Amino acid sequence: MGRLGPTEIILIIALILLLFGGKKIPELMRGLGKGMKEFKDAQKDDPSPSEKP
Repeated sequence: MGRLGPTEIILIIALILLLFGGKKIPELMRGLGKGMKEFKDAQKDDPSPSEKP
């Protein structure tokens, strides 16, 4: 229990396509990528609490 097989993965992908449509998915992934990049950049810029004077 807890493992995803190929059938479950295909079913999840089909549900995502039905919910968002084929044209909306690339836009969602682009936004997710931008958000992850901004988060990583913010982590690099912010010193950890132990590094603050």
